[in-house]
Amino acid sequence: MESAVYIPNFNGARWLPRTLQSLRAQTTRLDVVVVDNGSSDGSVAAARADFPEVTVQELGENLGFGPALNRAVAAHPADGIVLLNADVECEPGFCAALLEAAGRGGGAPGSGGASPGMVAGVLLQEAEPGLIDSAGVVADHTLMGFDYLHGEPVAALDGAADPLGPTGGAALYRREAWDAVGGFDERIFLYYEDLDLALRIAAVGGRCRLAGEARALHAYSASLGAASGAKYARTGWSRGYMLRRYGVMRDPALALRALACEAAIGGGQLLRDHTLQGITGRLRGFRAGAGLGRREVGAAPLLPLSGREALALRRRRRG
Repeated sequence: MESAVYIPNFNGARWLPRTLQSLRAQTTRLDVVVVDNGSSDGSVAAARADFPEVTVQELGENLGFGPALNRAVAAHPADGIVLLNADVECEPGFCAALLEAAGRGGGAPGSGGASPGMVAGVLLQEAEPGLIDSAGVVADHTLMGFDYLHGEPVAALDGAADPLGPTGGAALYRREAWDAVGGFDERIFLYYEDLDLALRIAAVGGRCRLAGEARALHAYSASLGAASGAKYARTGWSRGYMLRRYGVMRDPALALRALACEAAIGGGQLLRDHTLQGITGRLRGFRAGAGLGRREVGAAPLLPLSGREALALRRRRRG
């Protein structure tokens, strides 16, 4: 399977060289495409000068995470679409482990033949490399998303079940699965785009496989900050949009639970971080989903969590 790595960059001068160096040191070398969202920090010029083997695609403005990657994949197509954040450092076997998992049979119909449509890599916490930052994305029945195995020791990867989908910062998508749903939803600027893509691929029969040996260190929220108002605004918008787009609020029981959980999260941000941006972001995102076709969850594997359990998981990941 011919594959390529796609990295969205926005003012990543501090992090991007480390990421590219780690890809240069891979046991399985892949073509690398850096798609730049209008950076002004010299990271593009540095990438061209220091990593001439890398293709750089400049967009000239910040289109957002998903839209940038859609354009990169369209301009530089490959059968295996490997997505990577610009703030990670991959272990030498990262790409090989992703490709090995993608090639194993046992996938569902619609997932690219007998192989999975998606493969989840593993991000480790840079401050504590023995702990998992994310091993993919999972969600409850209100579609609140969580980083799979966040905070668990690396040993938890042994025998772990597969997640719903990969995190956008360490992922492989087979081209058939990607094309079947049209890639990322370009209305989502940042955050939750990977969960939405996983749900849409699952809705057409695709499944995800965990590649526990595909590991990379991750500098969490290096761009916006883990508990910043700017991040709350983005995550809030995406959360509100998802609630509207998937019709969660049409189910009275789910709506009541979702409202209670979102009020608790927004209230916590107000009290702890003195910002309403998470709340106003949710309202804007919910309005943005009006009038759009409803998306169905289908047979996507969702977690049977109570509201209390969901909030407990949410508190483990501040931001």
